[in-house]
Amino acid sequence: MTRVALCVAILCISSYIAFPLPFTPILITAQTVIVNLVALILTPLQSFAALGTYFALGLCGLPVFSGGTGGIGKLFSPTGGFCIGFIVAAVLISLLKGKNNQLRRYIPVTIFVGIPVIYAFAVLFMCVFQQADLRTALLTVALPFLLGDTLKCIAASFLAVALNKALVRLRFA
Repeated sequence: MTRVALCVAILCISSYIAFPLPFTPILITAQTVIVNLVALILTPLQSFAALGTYFALGLCGLPVFSGGTGGIGKLFSPTGGFCIGFIVAAVLISLLKGKNNQLRRYIPVTIFVGIPVIYAFAVLFMCVFQQADLRTALLTVALPFLLGDTLKCIAASFLAVALNKALVRLRFA
């Protein structure tokens, strides 16, 4: 439980590390790194608990979403799909990461499972709740972030390998 609580705290903090882009309402945040890291260091159930708690805190109005926002209205904003996508992606990554602490497994799972799942929900929510067409949604919530998110997945994978090794040495695994 302590690891889950720490991951929730780090997720909340990561939403404050945000940079705006002039052509999209979506902020570049550290959340992608942390969502992937959570998935790679926790079990699927723990990942769900961490992301679910983070999401619930934000829906209750605590300013834990990107840019220090919160509230149920955020779910219907251009960034709402990311919140749901983060939960689903974290559980899937955690399920598919394997038992061994290996970069060669972590990097492809985060890039080829995590990113598409997150973007699928982000694009879907943009189309449904913002009445955007598919092209606009892709250009707003996915394509501008693809390279950066890929690099964040690689960074999260390296961090996870190091952190998992340290946790084993400290007998926290």
